[in-house]
Parts: sequence; structure tokens; C-alpha cells
Amino acid sequence: MKRLMQIPRLSFVIAAVTCLASAMCLTGCGAKPENSGDNSSSLPTAQVRAQTVERKSRAATEEVVGTVRPKLSATIEAKVSGRIDKMLVVPGQTVKVGDLLVHLDAAEISSRLDQANAALAQAEQDWKRISTLFGQQASTRSEYDAADARYRMAKAAAAEAKTMMSYCEVLAPFDGVITRKITDVGDLAAPGKPLLQMENPDTLRLEADVPEALVVNVKLGDKLAVRIAAVATEIEGMVAEMSPTADPNSRTYLVKLDLPGATGLRSGQFGRVSVPVGEASAIRVPVAAVILRGQMELVFVVVGNHAQMRLVKTGSRVGHEVELVSGLNSGEQVVIENTSDLVDGQPVTIKP
Repeated sequence: MKRLMQIPRLSFVIAAVTCLASAMCLTGCGAKPENSGDNSSSLPTAQVRAQTVERKSRAATEEVVGTVRPKLSATIEAKVSGRIDKMLVVPGQTVKVGDLLVHLDAAEISSRLDQANAALAQAEQDWKRISTLFGQQASTRSEYDAADARYRMAKAAAAEAKTMMSYCEVLAPFDGVITRKITDVGDLAAPGKPLLQMENPDTLRLEADVPEALVVNVKLGDKLAVRIAAVATEIEGMVAEMSPTADPNSRTYLVKLDLPGATGLRSGQFGRVSVPVGEASAIRVPVAAVILRGQMELVFVVVGNHAQMRLVKTGSRVGHEVELVSGLNSGEQVVIENTSDLVDGQPVTIKP
């Protein structure tokens, strides 16, 4: 009889425990309180400046790499053989046209000049004596002609020796800067053997190997956009030279673009030139409208008087604007000022 009375009591206890557990689950998994939901209504209204985005067309380009090189450069060589006894410049030194760069010790040329001057003095004396006698009809015409010929030959030989002697002084052919010193004092200079290299840093150009598929879009006189890593702004280069034939190995054409003077522009720098390939259209927004958070690119769009955050993907930069590959549609209003202070869902009013 006692066993029969314990069974209903046990069932009552199990039912009570089950109800308590259900109540705890409902308490823990129930709906959030109203004050813990979207708090955008508690945010202050922000005044923003917005712009209606639209699709814009631009010239589609493809970048080709190139190298900045001097328009005027020279490898300095000696015209005569001789030992270098003076090297008057060093790399990086600025020189003017006609400045003495290298002096050669050419004793044999000096001796030849002395011989030529002595022969000229003797031939001049003979010519004067024969001329006097010929004027007095004391010499024949053939004697006068022979003396005159010897005198003219002696003058030519002396002038030649003097010119050869002047070649012992190697002068700067133009205004520029010394970029490389190949020889030094004590070395033997000879025709065809480089001594120095120099260039004019004021006139630079970009040399690029343009593929044959793109060279049809380039012609002499075209002005193309050039970007140099060391120069903050984009510069404009003009096509000055184009190779009429392609390199048989790379199938490219050498194109040279004259560059304007710009701060930080130096010979040997890496650059890119934009070669036109057609037209492209894309949505563009001001650069200031795009927010970078880590590797994410975001913008705020005004929807129903609220700021809505959008994840976008940017493309090429065009001046002060950047193209958006995805994330926005034409006709939407994007916030273009003070975007970093906004919160997703914040009420906004658009400034006039």
C-alpha cells in the first residue's frame, strides 16, 4: 500500500522539475527587451553633404612600364692616345659646356708640334727671301712657286699638330652632370676607350617598350599620362620618338616620351605610361567618400534620411575621383564629407 502511494508523489516531483526547466529556458531564450534593440533613434542627427552618383565614361587605358632616361647623354672619349695626368671631375659634379674634364700627357704630340713650328719658321723665311728675289727678278717663277708651296704645307702641318695637341684636353660637350667615372689618373686613354659618362638632367624622357597590340593606338605628338613612383602627381608626357620596327624577340616597339621638369624626377627611375585602348564607363565618387577599415572599403549612402553603410570595391583612380566596381547603383546618394564620424543607421540631413 505504501509503494502505491509513492508512485503518484514521484510523478508530481518530475512534473514540477520539468515545468521549472521550461520556465528557465523561456527566461534565457526569450525575446530581447525593447530597450536593447536598434538604438539608431537615440543617435543625434548629422548634417552631411551628399552627391548623386552616376556612371561616367572615360578613356580606357592599359599601363606599360618604362624607364626614365636622359634626352641628352654622352660617353666621353679621348681623340688621341696618352696617359691621363689630370682627372678634374667626379660623379655627381655639375659642369658647363667647354669645362676641362681630363688632361692627357702626350709627349709625342708635343714633340710633333715643336717640329711643325720649326719647319714653319724655316719655310716662312725661305718664302720671304724668294719673294724678295722674285720681286727683284733675281729668281725664277718656279723657285717662287716651290717656296710658296713649302710655306703653305708647313702652315698646314703646324695647324694639324696644334689641333692634335688641343685634343689632350678633354672638354665637356654640353651643360650637365657627371654620372660615371670609368678611368682615373695614370690610365692610358685611347680613341674608342670611354673615360666618363655625363648627361643633362634637365631634359628627361620615359622610354617604354609598347606591345604590338597597343602601339596602333599611339602616334607622334600624343600626350599620355605618366606615373612615376617618386613624383606625387601624375605628369603628362608627349610622344617624341617611335621605333618603326618591332624587337623580334619581345615583339615590342620602343616609344620615347618627353617629360616636363618635375621635382624628384631623376634618370633611371621606374615609371608607367597609360596607353589608350578604348572607352570604359563606371560609377565614380570622390576619394573622400571611401572609408578604409582594414582591407574593407566602405561608403555611406543616404536611404530614408538615414546613413546606410555599404561595402564597395574600388577600381581605377581618375583625378580626385575613384571608380566603384561594385556596391552602388546609379542615382543613389553617397555621403562625401565627414564619413568617418557616421554610424550605420544614424539619422542625417543633407546640406543644401
